[in-house]
Amino acid sequence: MPLDAPVRIGVQLQPQHAQYSAIRDAVLRLEDDGFDVAFNWDHFFPLTRGHEGPHFEAWTMVGAWAEQTERIEIGTLVNCNSYRNADLQADMARTIDHLSAKGGTGRFIFGTGSGWFQKDYDEYGYEFGTRGSRLNALADALPRIEARWAKLDPRPTRDIPILIGGKGEQKTLRIVARHADIWHSFVRPDDLPHKLDVLARWGEKVGRDVSEITVSNTLSPRHVDFEYADALYHAGVRLFTLGVSGPDYDLTVAREYLSWRDAKNH
Repeated sequence: MPLDAPVRIGVQLQPQHAQYSAIRDAVLRLEDDGFDVAFNWDHFFPLTRGHEGPHFEAWTMVGAWAEQTERIEIGTLVNCNSYRNADLQADMARTIDHLSAKGGTGRFIFGTGSGWFQKDYDEYGYEFGTRGSRLNALADALPRIEARWAKLDPRPTRDIPILIGGKGEQKTLRIVARHADIWHSFVRPDDLPHKLDVLARWGEKVGRDVSEITVSNTLSPRHVDFEYADALYHAGVRLFTLGVSGPDYDLTVAREYLSWRDAKNH
């Protein structure tokens, strides 16, 4: 892993239990405060406090963020591969990349995964399949997405970073080794060395040096725990994300980690 890479702090603005005006305000606060990445998630219903209540779609929202912001990177943690044709995903990602460029290079991170929330599938008419079939579909989609980026006119403004979420050792980490620039998981610090060893072995099999992949993980939005953050850091994590939900999008805990980030990068 690129251990000399700077520490970055992201916030996942979970697009639930809020009106869009609150989400718009929150992403502006993230940029003004100096956070590195603003994520949302790709679901159609709330995931907490039951599955009913206000909720907004991910990709159109990130397009709005691309125009609304100037500096912060943006993306979805993570896109569900099952919900959209692979070539369409590539075109949408390229478009958001250009929307976010503002005269320079784009700021879009293509976070993706195989999907898991069955209510999304059932309500919107997608075939749920099995965990294995969804992972196989993700493995099939990523080469199509990469090939489409090379064909589009205009092409993306940069090599769009691919973030892949998950920790499965037989399929997910193989896909990460082949395609990811960023690997995101919820793996605890004491389990990370084993997972990174598995990832390295997959890298050898697919012919890629996985040391260039940024390791990403999560921090609790409920309380500050610098000891836990330090443990993740020493295990190789360089992108840390906290999830916050509506209706208020309280950033109090997340802001505490900005000075911790700056000390690590000093």
